[in-house]
Amino acid sequence: MPDPKFFDFKNGVTLSQLAELSSCELSNPSQGEFVVEGVAPLDQAGGNELSFLDNVKYKDQFSATKAGACFVHPDFAPHAPKGCRLLMSKSPYKAYAIAAQFLYPEVKPEAQISERAYVSDEAVLGDGCVIEAGAVIEAGAVLGEQVWVGANTTIGRSVKLGNHVRVGANATLSYCHVGDYSRLYPGVRIGQDGFGFAIDPAGHVKVPQLGRVIIEDHVEIGANTTIDRGAGPDTVIGQGTWIDNLVQIGHNVKIGRGCIIVSQVGISGSTVLEDFVALGGQAGVAGHLHIGMGARVAAQSGIMKNIPAGEEHMGSPSMPIRQYMKQVALLKRLGKKV
Repeated sequence: MPDPKFFDFKNGVTLSQLAELSSCELSNPSQGEFVVEGVAPLDQAGGNELSFLDNVKYKDQFSATKAGACFVHPDFAPHAPKGCRLLMSKSPYKAYAIAAQFLYPEVKPEAQISERAYVSDEAVLGDGCVIEAGAVIEAGAVLGEQVWVGANTTIGRSVKLGNHVRVGANATLSYCHVGDYSRLYPGVRIGQDGFGFAIDPAGHVKVPQLGRVIIEDHVEIGANTTIDRGAGPDTVIGQGTWIDNLVQIGHNVKIGRGCIIVSQVGISGSTVLEDFVALGGQAGVAGHLHIGMGARVAAQSGIMKNIPAGEEHMGSPSMPIRQYMKQVALLKRLGKKV
């Protein structure tokens, strides 16, 4: 349940407004003037609150909900309880997300540079920037319009941030360019040395890491995720890719557009992910591999060879899911014979 101490609610919003905003249809247009007073899960929502059904597992909760209104796929409308106003959508979760963003808009402070921040005279800041206390903006850094830099964050020398970028507290950015509307959460580390060295019995010799990190537009990078700069080629994160918390991305990695990388994934150096790849939590990817467009990898998989476009892999070492499931079934049968 949204706590009003933390989340500001936009009052006076009607179902008609939300339906138009989220491209939904009201099952009963005469209910369009109903005013929403909050959002809540199906099993906790009250008569003036908005909820949604997106997963068939919660069909029984939907049938018993006391929510005043609900986003729902047309196929599940017959299961709605009496009195629940329905916003019909083939993508009810997306529709709910759009509505919730509108009802609980993110509050941004007015443009200001804290007296306790350090901004080099050689840095360039666009209009409307917010620089919080303890932040450091080093010489040559260029910040676009409406950039928000959190407390105690360091924007290193010559780093470039596009328009409407937000960087959370206690982050460090170096040797990188960040595209418009990207969001980097607290504690991210972008552009540090890659793990590159020549092994020698007399002592390992470090290979200079002379590349950058290029983060394209509309990228999200979760809290405490680390992305190493390239050794020569750049490390690249493609447009619209979303990266969860606690992910490690090695030097020279190339990630395409619209990828999803879940928490605790590790991607070793010089690996390429094409567009729309999805990696489940704790998956590990060896170096110098190629994962094709639209491939999906299950959680805790160990990827040791290339994956063709569109394939779904699982296991360690990873393999096509059907092959993995056959092996699991075979082991289960063998176990019963012991």
